[in-house]
Amino acid sequence: MTFQQKYIELLNILKEEIAQVLDELTNGVNIQEPLNTKLYKLLNAPAKHIRPLVSFLYLKAIGCNVDEKQVLFQAAIELVHNASLIHDDVIDESMTRRGEKSLNSEFGNKLAVITGDYLLSCALNKVLKIGSIELIQMMADTLEVMSKGEVRQQFSKFKIPSIEEYIEKSRQKTAKLFETALCGSLNIAGSNFNGLNFARNFGLVFQIRDDLINCKTTQTDINDGIYTAPVILAGSIDDLENGIEKTQTLLNNYIDKALNELKDIEENKYKTALKELLGLLKNG
Repeated sequence: MTFQQKYIELLNILKEEIAQVLDELTNGVNIQEPLNTKLYKLLNAPAKHIRPLVSFLYLKAIGCNVDEKQVLFQAAIELVHNASLIHDDVIDESMTRRGEKSLNSEFGNKLAVITGDYLLSCALNKVLKIGSIELIQMMADTLEVMSKGEVRQQFSKFKIPSIEEYIEKSRQKTAKLFETALCGSLNIAGSNFNGLNFARNFGLVFQIRDDLINCKTTQTDINDGIYTAPVILAGSIDDLENGIEKTQTLLNNYIDKALNELKDIEENKYKTALKELLGLLKNG
């Protein structure tokens, strides 16, 4: 079974809940044409939706239900993620996104930046409907941290950072949104479970794996002067095989950390799915 087939199998465990998030994703999105049609196409394009998947699996694993507020919040998380992708495409001068022309390549950088900002406003409006000051503060903090992570990356171009600096940047740019997705959902559910460390480690696994794949394939990060774990652990761009091997070990360590954070949850199919998802990220 391929990675994609196995992932879809895991996604189908919460098919109904994820479908509700996707329905909510474009609800209230209304901007001038022809931009609106392009935005709908972007938001409805095939994607992993991994943040709501992980959050809902965790909620179900600890016995919590997925309700309308949970759906609203995860739709907001997905809008923030999509806004960050639009902004990333501008920064990276990417021409495509999810098999389609990127928004910046079709409408220009200025309009793409504004559109990303617009999606952020849509996300905040959804969080506002939930009626929780804590969640609004959580989202504001997340946007601040993600922005700082991007700034950190831009100032680090063509420099090999320490592994500690790399992990912190990855926490800011990627893991933070996983943290907010899960911790916000736990807040809505009124749960006493603290999922912060699980979400953080899962987010780091996701980023390290992505960087590992990039290094093994296109190496666009290296070409852009973004030196990730394989380069850092190799010490240069000339010994990538050694760096790739060490990065796999780093990835495995964070997978183990994430798995360890699940030990206090009783065994059930949702916990099993989370463990299978981590195994998929390790081997896929």
